[in-house]
Amino acid sequence: MTTLLQQVSEALAATVEAVSPGIVRVEARRRLPASGIVWSTDGIIVTAHHVLEQDEAIRVGLQSGQTMPATLIGRDATTDLAVLHVSSVDLAPPVWAEPDLASVRVGHLVLAVGRPGQRAQATLGIVSALGERWRTPTGGLLDRYVQTDVVMFPGFSGGPLVNAAGQVLGLNTSALLRGLSLTVAISTLRRVVDLLRAHGKIRRSYLGVSTQPVRLPAMLQERVGQETGLLLRTVEPQSPAEQGALLLGDTLIALDERPMRDPDDLLTFLSTDRIGATVRVRIVRGGQVQEQAVVVGERP
Repeated sequence: MTTLLQQVSEALAATVEAVSPGIVRVEARRRLPASGIVWSTDGIIVTAHHVLEQDEAIRVGLQSGQTMPATLIGRDATTDLAVLHVSSVDLAPPVWAEPDLASVRVGHLVLAVGRPGQRAQATLGIVSALGERWRTPTGGLLDRYVQTDVVMFPGFSGGPLVNAAGQVLGLNTSALLRGLSLTVAISTLRRVVDLLRAHGKIRRSYLGVSTQPVRLPAMLQERVGQETGLLLRTVEPQSPAEQGALLLGDTLIALDERPMRDPDDLLTFLSTDRIGATVRVRIVRGGQVQEQAVVVGERP
């Protein structure tokens, strides 16, 4: 008689077998290789940025045992993602879950799967937390992420997190937050992969300033409808901010009518599609509210 535990065990093993053709070994560092996920049948592979210690002489190992050279299309350190390309028609992408992870709940069983060696390896855990939009310490934006109690073995970064239905929830990384392994969800993967394939890099808009939050004078708080703004600590020479006549010591309070209360407001506003756009900048200078026009630039 087959027990429930045996049924669960067989189901987990079958899940690993089903997803393993879509997981590759990534050889791009001196120590243990890492893992990657087949993104599409045209040779696109997504992996973790931090496992690529070199931009050239990268090799990818397939489930068949074949090893082939890979070309780096682009990488984004702020989301710890990188995109590779191999010349192969035999790649089999795994089944991806829905981008918004609507069916994922805290407590669900999940598998982290990797291929740091010839064979696929796996480890089991549960979903510990689900995160919404989060700005990484290096400034990248994750649309969603999954936190688990899975112990990531060496070489598992760049591999997938898989649900009980055998669907990939995202890409595992141990480099975004010290001491924690996070899974970058599909929506972020798709956005970054598309941008890297189009441009070879993540184009980032910028003004060329550094800021810190400051409390506005009481008489201005009521007038502008907010308590804090962003003091311009530095204005880079020849930057969009300097060319737009912004000065050291100005307090930024709005961009295109969007309040700027803390540095994350500014980072969120400066999206890729703002490059080249003229924005209305509202500042406080000498106790007076002024407006300037600044053309947003692309970060060098």
